[in-house]
Amino acid sequence: MQKPKAYYITTTLPYVNADPHIGFALEIVQADILARYRALMGDEVFFNTGTDEHGLKIYRKALEEGKETQRYVDECADKYRALKEALNLFPNLVFIRTTDPHHKAAAQEFWRRCLANGDIYKKNYTIKYCVGCELEKTDSELVNGRCPLHPNLELELIDEENYFFRFSKYREQLLEMYKNRPDFVVPAFRFNEIKKFVERGLEDFSISRLAEKMPWGVPVPDDPSHVMFVWFDALVNYISTLGWPDDEPNFRKFWGTVENPIALQLAGKDQIRQQAAMWQAMLFSAGLPPTKQIVIHGFITVGGQKMSKSLGNVIDPIALVGDYGADAVRYFLARHIHPFEDSDFTMERFKEAYNADLANGLGNLTSRIMQLSETNSAVSITVTSPNRATQLPDYFARALDAFEFHEATNFISSAVQRLDRKLAEEKAFNVVKTDPVIGKAMIALYVNELSAICNMVEPIMPETAGKIRAAIKANKKPETLFPRKE
Repeated sequence: MQKPKAYYITTTLPYVNADPHIGFALEIVQADILARYRALMGDEVFFNTGTDEHGLKIYRKALEEGKETQRYVDECADKYRALKEALNLFPNLVFIRTTDPHHKAAAQEFWRRCLANGDIYKKNYTIKYCVGCELEKTDSELVNGRCPLHPNLELELIDEENYFFRFSKYREQLLEMYKNRPDFVVPAFRFNEIKKFVERGLEDFSISRLAEKMPWGVPVPDDPSHVMFVWFDALVNYISTLGWPDDEPNFRKFWGTVENPIALQLAGKDQIRQQAAMWQAMLFSAGLPPTKQIVIHGFITVGGQKMSKSLGNVIDPIALVGDYGADAVRYFLARHIHPFEDSDFTMERFKEAYNADLANGLGNLTSRIMQLSETNSAVSITVTSPNRATQLPDYFARALDAFEFHEATNFISSAVQRLDRKLAEEKAFNVVKTDPVIGKAMIALYVNELSAICNMVEPIMPETAGKIRAAIKANKKPETLFPRKE
């Protein structure tokens, strides 16, 4: 038997200054589909997510709510942790918090390694700073003097002595890596963005804040007057979750080597600089292998507008699951939200897709086939075979390998429609009356085709796949999988 391959997938850590919304649900569901797919293919999967809990925004938010900062982040982390059950995420999902003692120790060790390599130094500087991004901004990045991602926030002027990371030192090494790994960032147009950014030249960036001004952060080793800048701290979660630096075997197993990198990172389009350039340069500095691949998704708008508390259009994924079920939300995010471009969400569109694709589609098809099989005692089959992965159609597997979740689910929808037409045209319920042998054989073929669809459904809608598989095994019509919503 072939030894399972190690597969590591991680999301960005959501910043806990707000409740979970449908945008992060998109990223975690995409990652979960990949984790379940790779597990189905026989790989040994390490799947990581968690919460980013340090920084100025969080410190101020806790003050605003009159809470001790640790209590505030504990409450926020619980809300994000609740997504695991709500969205029926991978059973072995690892949830990391940047306030975890091991993570903080790992971030400090990472700092020491970059410092030992001569890549950390102190200097006085003055910058324009966007608290929303937790990033400094150059004039060329601003629109009408404001951050384009957070136009409602005033830029802050920071004038102090901080520690800096020698980002500029790694321009050529980054460009060389980009050249040698043409699929390092997906999609290609996002890869072009980061290549152009690096080609223009890199400026060293601040990696600390004065503790007297911003006390909520990981203390800088040997200098408690400073805390680590939130990005420098948070990015280290990708390896601290693997036990680095204490558990070297586990780290090597799932992060890989320079020659054979393993880690796959998912992130939003506003994170490309941090993920594909800053983090990679930091890894170079610490003497660690780079990421294998980074997948960048777009934003979800609501009714054509950016989600905003002030507009009252923030979509709560947990509430949506409460009304429609986890699998309906997972399916919609996979099929009807483009994996790389911005996409719009409306409840009208969601309900229409739910009724057409699931209630009248897969749910109705499953009910009809299993009713036929149960009524006519057709020979049932089992779908618990360990070889399910080999039964996945090539087109479906290629779509998931390319992170094209919409194409994979489109293929499922097409298979459902084809089988539905077959039932209508062949009229097995009539054939079985005149020729029971042929009729039952036809029904058994339908059940087999439903089983094949179930294999594809499994990584996307795991609960539904389990119900279909149980119905086939028992040769019984299941309870309604997706009740129609009026």
